[in-house]
This record gives sequence, structure tokens and C-alpha cells, in this order.
Amino acid sequence: MNRRPLFAFCRLTIPCLLLLLALVVGFAPAAQGQTVARCGQGWLELIDGYPVLHLKGSPYEMGYQHGALLKQSIHENFHNILENPQNASFKLAGVNIKPRALIETAVFFERPYVPKKYFEELEGLAAGSELAYGDIQDGNFLPELFHCSGFAVMNSATTDGTLYHGRVLDYSVTWHLQDHAVLIVAEPDGATPFVNVSFAGFIGCVTGMNARHISIGEMGGGGQGHWAGVPMPLLVREALETAGDLDAAVAVFHDNPRTCQYFYVIADGNSNRAVGMECTADKMRTIDPGQADPLLPKPVKDCVLLSAGKRYQELVRRAKAGQGKFDADSARHLMDCGVASHGNLHDVLFAPASTKFWVANASPDGKPAADQPYHAFQLSELLARHPDPSAKEIPLARPPAGATAAWSGGAR
Repeated sequence: MNRRPLFAFCRLTIPCLLLLLALVVGFAPAAQGQTVARCGQGWLELIDGYPVLHLKGSPYEMGYQHGALLKQSIHENFHNILENPQNASFKLAGVNIKPRALIETAVFFERPYVPKKYFEELEGLAAGSELAYGDIQDGNFLPELFHCSGFAVMNSATTDGTLYHGRVLDYSVTWHLQDHAVLIVAEPDGATPFVNVSFAGFIGCVTGMNARHISIGEMGGGGQGHWAGVPMPLLVREALETAGDLDAAVAVFHDNPRTCQYFYVIADGNSNRAVGMECTADKMRTIDPGQADPLLPKPVKDCVLLSAGKRYQELVRRAKAGQGKFDADSARHLMDCGVASHGNLHDVLFAPASTKFWVANASPDGKPAADQPYHAFQLSELLARHPDPSAKEIPLARPPAGATAAWSGGAR
């Protein structure tokens, strides 16, 4: 009997059966990636063309890996942020001020409140990227100048009770941050691993989720100039690095000095809970799903809906129309234009219980993220990945002796 046809059939069929089984039980095969380069415990890969930066180790080591592996992109990104004369000025106390001058004002007031580890990471980032430390520092305080939409739908609002957390980032597509979009999968020593949906050169976080099923997104408010506190992106990162439940994440914002007015949606995939939150320098309050508020007067059951003006009205309309029918696909459509603005840099949908998430970025020619295709990822899968050991290796430099001795407790 000729067994070769049967053997060939098995070789073809077994992978197909495994794929079918994976789909039936709800798991997808690991995405194929291409390792670009390695540095220490860090590495850069492309997954379906999307840059994914893996960082691991001490603050300085993570900063150095980041800088070395994304050097060219960081140089281009920070030049656009700090030097491009076409960038808009900002108004403070009725006076138009260029971005860099305003950033340095914020840095002056915020520096004493910033944990030392973040300055160490910035030192590493400057060394690895071979960019001046002052440029790295100033660029990383940029988010404090922008004052987006966010939502969480869960329980009776979704088809099977799954909690979905959406985050619309509206800054400006004319600064071309989208050209340097990157996923940062961070594993800091002694802290919870997390993913930061970010841009080359930024160590803070405005959109992220940790391995303990907590996701956070923010939207800006008023109060610009109140900078005597921990910068918003570092508060978000602190919560991701330390919180294992919703209450612990909220406590990070409660227990630390804050700056300007920001609104947040924080979701917990373990308990299927989420809250909206308003924080200013001197007050903080939370808004539960379905809760009415003077700023959010049209609550929807089992939904947290944060936006402003006509965008809030449209978000409410969509949430009511889809009540009880939301799944991952329809929840992403809550972030379509009308809720997203013309300056829509990225849209992200988290399913924190599974650590799955979907990311869309604005196009290089400035079309909003809401009109672009989504890339699908899963944090638990990203954390299990390993680099190709044959890929190019960039040596990891250690910090020079006394590199941070000139300052302590955040003061440089």
C-alpha cells in the first residue's frame, strides 16, 4: 500500500485542524514578526509592518534600549516637536508662546514631583538616541500642553457582557507624531508589565494596558498652567506599573499631586468594572457607569462615556443605538469620525479581560485614525515573544558613574 498520499494529507490537515481548534476555543495563532535589532534585553520587531518595541530592565537600561533601537525615528520626531516653525503656538495668560518655551515652563514646576526613576530613563534615552538630554526631557513633557474621547461598555451593553474600553486620542496630525507610532511592551524591573500605545521617544503613557488587566486612557480639560505636580503621562504609567485592580489604579491619581484638569477612563477586566474620573490640581471625583453628571448629562446604562460638545452627543447617540449589541467590531465603530475629531492621532479598543487590543493610527498625509485600518494584538502574546537571536545587536551601554548625582528626588 502506498502511504505517501495519506502522509501528505496529514501534513496538510493537522495544521488546518489546529487552526480550526484555535478559532473554536478563542485563541489566534501568534502573529509573525520580523526582528529588526536587539539591545540588551530589549528588541524591536515589526508585526505586520507595525513597530513593536520590547523594553526590559532598569530605568536607564530601558531608556537606552528605546533610544538605540529607535534612534532615527526619535531624532525626526523630536525635531518636528521642538524645532518645526510650522507648529502652532500656545496661548497662556493671553500670550502666544512657542511650544518649547511653554514646555520648559512646565518642566520647571513639575520637576520636583517626578520620581527619580523617570529621569534615569530619560538619561538612558538620551544616551541611546545620541540626542541632547534637554531635547529628550522637553519632548517628553509635551503632552502637558494638550488639553480626546473615551468610553467603556460592559455587562448589559455588550453581546456577552465583555468589557470594552475605547480611547480616542485627538492631538494634532500636523505634527506628524503618527509617522513615529510604536507599541512599547515594557517590563520594568520590579513592576507590572504593560503596553504603551505611543510614539518614538516618549516614556510616559496616555493610552495603555497592563498585564493585570487594567487599561487607562485620558482626555484633556482646562487649567493649563497648574503644573506643580506629577505630569499626567507619568501618573498613567505609575498606575499601569503598580495597580492590580480598579481601586488601586484610582488611588494612584488620588494619592499623588496632580497638575491640570484631565479626565480618564479606567477599566478593570478582572472585575468587569470601569469608571470615568475628573482630576484637577485640587480635586478629584469618579463617575460610575450609567451615572448622570452636570458635565455628562445623558448617561447610558452600563456605559462610561466621556467627551465634549457635539462629540459627546454623538457618542451618547451611538451608545444608545447599540445598547446590548456591542462586540469588538461594533465597539470600534463608536470611535468613528464624529466622535473622533480631524486631529485624531490614534484610536484604541481594549478588551482588558483577555488583554486583546486593536490600534489604528492617523495616516502620514493626515487622514484621521478613525478612517484607517486597525491592527490587532494581545498583550499576553506579546509578552511571550522572543527575538531572533541572529538579528543585529546594538551594545547596551551602562550609565557613566555619577550620571544622576547632580539631582535627587526629581530635582536636576
